Order: sequence, then structure tokens, then C-alpha cells
Amino acid sequence: MAVRGRDARGRRPRLPRRAAGLVLAVLLTASACSAPADADTSLTVREIDATLERRAAAVLARDPAGYLDALAPDAAKLRAAQRTELANLADVPLKSWSYEVKGITEEDGDWATAEVELRYRIDGYDTAPVTARRTLELMRDGERWYVSADRPAKGASDQLWHQGEVEVVRGAHSLVLGVGRPEEELRQIADTVDLAVPAVSDAWPQPWARRVVVHVPDSVESMAGLLGSPETSYRGIAAVTTGEAGTTGERPALADRVIVNPQAYASLGSFGQRVVLTHETTHVATRTSTSTATPVWLSEGFADWAAYRGEDRTPDLIAPELTGAVRAGDVPAGLPDDEDFGFDGDPAELARAYESAWMACELIAERWGKEKLTAFYAAVGAHPGRDGAVEQALGSVLDTTPEEFTADWRDYLSARLG
Repeated sequence: MAVRGRDARGRRPRLPRRAAGLVLAVLLTASACSAPADADTSLTVREIDATLERRAAAVLARDPAGYLDALAPDAAKLRAAQRTELANLADVPLKSWSYEVKGITEEDGDWATAEVELRYRIDGYDTAPVTARRTLELMRDGERWYVSADRPAKGASDQLWHQGEVEVVRGAHSLVLGVGRPEEELRQIADTVDLAVPAVSDAWPQPWARRVVVHVPDSVESMAGLLGSPETSYRGIAAVTTGEAGTTGERPALADRVIVNPQAYASLGSFGQRVVLTHETTHVATRTSTSTATPVWLSEGFADWAAYRGEDRTPDLIAPELTGAVRAGDVPAGLPDDEDFGFDGDPAELARAYESAWMACELIAERWGKEKLTAFYAAVGAHPGRDGAVEQALGSVLDTTPEEFTADWRDYLSARLG
């Protein structure tokens, strides 16, 4: 919410002189931002860093006065909004909260616009930070900078606490954060995730955190706001998982979040809800073995395989769209492409893509065994790029070729669904 303005002569107003802000006992480590070549800009970054360090320390100390001390004193609307946002975070168990100035995009005397990365971790759940890009407008008074506007950076989205007061429900393996949803609903989601975690651990025996953070916004519109996408993309989608693939080796995967569409999720029965949250939990578990080399059919098919493997349902009930196509003589010619999994397409085609992917993983588990399926998944994700990843893993793990596997999969569809 910008408060930046000019006086009648076209000049930006200066802040009144202020006493030094409250000295906080807890300070975060200074941001490790590379100093620009320009000395003045470098000084500005260091001064803004100092302001943001005080702000971050106030968040962790649950200190409203210290948090507001970083804001422009005459920015009444911003101060009210930021006071509310800090209150919305009151029950969220934060482990860390820090800012890094990524660059100064505009500087004019006592005014500056900075691109900033917020990083935070939830205590007991995140082994790496969630990152959120923010654009801050700042104004200087003497040696101090004060925030006069705070908004998502271009292409970024708000966080859950920007949408309202966050209610926290803890499970044995889950932390559910909700806004505007009944506590009973959040508890039921936590209980379902608690069932999903051991089921996923059995399907995916490789090490993972075995803890899941779930966000439950108040509507599909709010869900889309958290994801930075049009709400039409998620109306029929019960949940999605956010995270960064391809982070094995040099650095850890960033923290995952399962985000629930409360309307679509509520329309499912207990079976559907259990499958959805087990599917999404599988994405959390396999994140460090999922990379840009992993085709969507494998990541989604494996997640569905893990979700359905403990359920007593026949293939035709799990894959009704694909069953109809196969029985009509329309057996897919090949495994689905990444583009076939877009949420904006034909729902029936999307369902067939998911069902086809599930049947491919089901085939591997049935013919080669569960251990070979997980080894195949890991081998594909470990490949340096998409080209040749599946082909190499099919040969090294399953002793087959893409052509042979596709033919076997098509025969398997006809045998199981025909």
C-alpha cells in the first residue's frame, strides 16, 4: 500500500526526525547481499539491511512496536495493515525470518525502491526456508530508512497471513494452517495427513522429513492468490503441492506446502480426501528425487500409485475415463506429455492423462516390483537433463527400452481395463 507522494511544488515530503528505535535483543545475521559497484547504492543497501534486520527480529520476538518502528510514521494505512498482518502470524511457530535485499531498482535522494527476498521457516517442519519476493518502497530520515510500501514483487504472490488470521492445528506428522475455515475441518485434514505420511513412507522408503505443512485458505479465489494463478485453473482441483524440484546435491529442496481448495476438497468423500492428501504427501516425500529430468507422467503417476496402492478399488473404478476409451478401442498410442496435465484443458483428457500415468507406474510395480519402481523414479530424477533420462533409467533399472515399455503398457491397459 503505497504512501509515497509529492507536495504542491512537486517535491517528495521528508520524514520528521525520530528518536532511535527500540533496540532489540535478538538480531538476525546480516543479509549476504553482494554490494553493487556504485558506492552510494552499496551504502543504501547496508542501511536498508539494518532496517529490515530490526523488522525481522521484531517478527520473531512477537514485538508489534518494534515491527511498526520500521515503517514510515505518517503511513497510517500501511501501519494499520502491517499491525494486522503481524497479528495474523501470532500462532504460527516461526523458526526463522529474514530479508535479503536483491537490488535497488530506483533511488532518488531520500526515496528508494528495493527488490527483497523474504525467507522464513516453520519450527519443527522446515529444514529449508520458504522464499517470497517482495517490492518495498522506502524513505530515509537521517541515517535510517523506513518502509513506506510493501507488496508482492512482480509475478509473486501474497502469503497466507496476508489473507487473514492464521489458525494452527497440529497433528502427529502435520501442521495445518487455515484462514477462515472451521477448526473441525482443519483437524480432519490434519488427521488425514497423519494417515498419509506412514502410507507414503511405505511406498517411498528413501529418507524424507515425514512432516507436512498444509495451507487451507478460505476459498478457491484465495488459493489462486497464494499460487499467483487464475482461480479458473483450480476450481476442480482439490489440492496442489508447491515446491522446487531439482535441488538435490548442492543445496536442499525448499520447503513444500500442500495447498487445499476447500470447496473442491469438501465435495469429496473420505476415500477421495484420503487419496488426494496421500497423493500430495507423496510429492513432498519425493521432492528431492524429482528434477527437471522427471516427466510429469512419472511424478503424477507415482503419486497416484502411492495413494491408491492401499485402497480396495478395481482399476476400472480408479481410471473410469481411460477405461471408457480403452473399451471403445481408443488405446493411447503413448504415455502422456507434460502438456496433457494442464489444469486449463478438457477435464476428461486431464483425467485420462493422470489415469494413464498411474497405470504405467502400476505396471512397473506389478511386473518389476515396488523397489524397482522407486529405483526407476530416483534414477530418472538423478539424470542431468530431460533428454535420455527415461530411456537410460528404463535400460539400467528395468532392462527394457522406451519402445518395449510403451508396447507393454498398451497391452497392460487392454488387459486390465478392456
